[in-house]
Amino acid sequence: MAAYICTRFCINKFKDSVRFIPRRYRVKSKWAQTRPKFPSTTIALQNFDATYSIQLGNLWPSVRAAMLSEQKYGALINNFSSTASLITSELEAEGCIDFIGSHQHSEDSMPLHTDSAEVDVSKHATHEPRISPDIKCLVFPQGDISRFKPSRQDSSGLLGYYLLDAASVLPVLALDVQLGNTVLDLCAAPGGKTLALLQTHTVSYLWANDSSGSRTARLCKTLQSYLPRENLEENKIQISSFDGCKLGPIEEKRFDRVLVDVPCTTDRHSVMVEDNNMFNRSRTKERQRLPLLQIQLLMAGIQTARPGGEIVYSTCSLSQLQNECVVQQAICQAQEMGISVQVQDLGWLTRCFSNTFFFAPQLSVGELVLPHLCANFGPIYMCKLRRSN
Repeated sequence: MAAYICTRFCINKFKDSVRFIPRRYRVKSKWAQTRPKFPSTTIALQNFDATYSIQLGNLWPSVRAAMLSEQKYGALINNFSSTASLITSELEAEGCIDFIGSHQHSEDSMPLHTDSAEVDVSKHATHEPRISPDIKCLVFPQGDISRFKPSRQDSSGLLGYYLLDAASVLPVLALDVQLGNTVLDLCAAPGGKTLALLQTHTVSYLWANDSSGSRTARLCKTLQSYLPRENLEENKIQISSFDGCKLGPIEEKRFDRVLVDVPCTTDRHSVMVEDNNMFNRSRTKERQRLPLLQIQLLMAGIQTARPGGEIVYSTCSLSQLQNECVVQQAICQAQEMGISVQVQDLGWLTRCFSNTFFFAPQLSVGELVLPHLCANFGPIYMCKLRRSN
């Protein structure tokens, strides 16, 4: 004789107890409403597999694995905090290294740049700029995946360090800001590179701009958390939310240094996070227009630089269309406008910091930090230009 089983209840064993859940409360998850049928992260990865496997060749499998792994961060020390020295000592006691201050000892260890022997010999004759001793960014050693603790406030309420991808400090170092320079950060939000620029204590005037109102608000919040109020109230720092593409004719030949950290596909974010993903199907046209927007922003940066001024273009993408192609197209457009621009060699960056970052070999222009499992920073692309007239 078959036993009668009541299907109105579901037995749920939790620890040592038994709970009876009425059938009407057992709700099936609405998969179609909560989870997209084609996740943006999957679309992004498929796109990258198709393009970067050709662009990077044998390097792509290792770069792919690194991008899908946990990212490493660096701690940018806030020199405006009264506890900066104490925090630096504490982090060094935990095994962290200031990769900027220790670059002169880089020859003592094995570089991550696997093709350093193939680098053009002419790059070794390039003058290495003097890096400000005030800017410090601490990282855990190669292969160490330890995480930084949340930053603490000092007695004035200022945070001791800012966590960011350590490779994103390199465009600031490449900009080589000298004492008394005027600087334009054309796409400044969320504020990591702006904060790094201010740590050098060499900027006489900084204009931090971003076209997005919400991102500009985030930039203001970041600066308020790290800078004394009197610094923000001075005329030394200006924050605006303006279309960067239109700044070129308005502020022509005004700045000694211009940082153009453009919006891009943010490759690591695109393969890891669904929110605000550039590969969301609703943002397809926006993604396709990115190279045009990037060219317009770089052209605006070139126009705002004074003769003899320098411009650094950067992205957090591996894409040649968003990196080298944008730079080359902007140079051609500048020539058509009668502006002479020359690419500056950044080979000194690879020589100084090849023990911390993995640099892509043989780029036509600029330098590219590739994600690497032993040093999982990047991707960060940067190219430096100098306006001569």
